[in-house]
Amino acid sequence: MKSFALTAGTLAAAALVWYAVPSSAEPSRRVPAPTADITAAPTAKTETAVFAGGCFWGVQGVFQRVKGVSNAVSGYAGGDARTARYEEVGSGRTGHAESVRITYDPQQISYGKLLQIYFSVAHDPTELNRQGPDSGTQYRSTVFAENAEQARIAKDYIAQLNQAKTFGKPLATTVETSKPFYAAEDYHQDYLTLHPNQPYIAINDLPKIDDLKKLFPEMYKATPSLVKAAKAG
Repeated sequence: MKSFALTAGTLAAAALVWYAVPSSAEPSRRVPAPTADITAAPTAKTETAVFAGGCFWGVQGVFQRVKGVSNAVSGYAGGDARTARYEEVGSGRTGHAESVRITYDPQQISYGKLLQIYFSVAHDPTELNRQGPDSGTQYRSTVFAENAEQARIAKDYIAQLNQAKTFGKPLATTVETSKPFYAAEDYHQDYLTLHPNQPYIAINDLPKIDDLKKLFPEMYKATPSLVKAAKAG
């Protein structure tokens, strides 16, 4: 658990540790697009998707910079409301995973394209219950499907990537349904943008933004859609 994020004092004390811990994630790659996708209704303007892939700071930071995404909120999914708190989730015993709820315009970006970015850039889907220096079930790779159609598309895509041996080893990503999402504490929102020089962010997460810009230039936007800006609006 990244408990050092809670205060400036603990951040300073942990800086040397995190500079010394390199990310163990696989290099990002633009994986093939899913062969099946969700066709948006002509009148549909807003849809949501929830993905978990390690620390939510980096996953949120990636999707906040994707065209068609109007909001990306860090939070918890997979457990109960009463344990949806950072300190408890960090124990690894709540069933929650650090997750990000993405609000997007399906006329601009499809669910399948979000999945392609998720598997290509946002995390390493071959890691079981860990990402980089973080370990535990709260860092698992999971698609929290909002409905049966999302679950079908996600499962078919995982099977497609496995069959093609895209990563050279099986994906650890699971698909979970009917799991509510709970927004994380305010200090976790927009963390990558607000703390670009924080050692953990610089080592593990800023490279994901560079990879998004390099691998998906057509989907990259320089100005992120921040949670705090959405609240102010």
